[in-house]
Amino acid sequence: MVSWLYHRWVTATLWIAILLLFLLPGLHWSWFLALIYLHTPIYMLHQVEEHTGDRFRRFVNQHVFGGLEGLTPAAVLWINIPGVWGVTSLSLYLAVFMGAGWGLIADWLVVVNGAIHIVAAIAQRSYNPGLWTAIFLFLPLSCVTLWKSAGVHATWIQHIAGLSVAVIIHAVIIVHTERRAARLRAAHS
Repeated sequence: MVSWLYHRWVTATLWIAILLLFLLPGLHWSWFLALIYLHTPIYMLHQVEEHTGDRFRRFVNQHVFGGLEGLTPAAVLWINIPGVWGVTSLSLYLAVFMGAGWGLIADWLVVVNGAIHIVAAIAQRSYNPGLWTAIFLFLPLSCVTLWKSAGVHATWIQHIAGLSVAVIIHAVIIVHTERRAARLRAAHS
């Protein structure tokens, strides 16, 4: 099942993102809620750049883990489907039902992921899969969302919660892949 899904999820993601973008004009939300909604299809477009042809997984395994499979196809699915789609969707629901500022969880997820892509590109002085959408989609979306968050009276607690969720998600990914790579290194020695 994982293999079947892994080979098809990126293609499906492109079409789902397009569908979600086409649905936006029919939603009669505030500007801020519309921006939070946009985080899911924009992130999906980022995933298409990142994962088409297994680019990101191969890139990370080659450049970070020296050819070891620290990042597996199953991890990629868990990170991107429940970890991204689930978190951005939950963030939208929280914004609608608990207060608009809780939508910042989706925005901080975009900010942290985009920053990682941009900082990595600067440090390595080279492209990494996902860089262009991080620059041209994530940066504008996140900046406008953060600017508009003042208009919905987002609290510092909501900003800190959003940033914390994003950092924790990325830290869990790093710890998981590093541990896997360490086990593989130990098995090969």
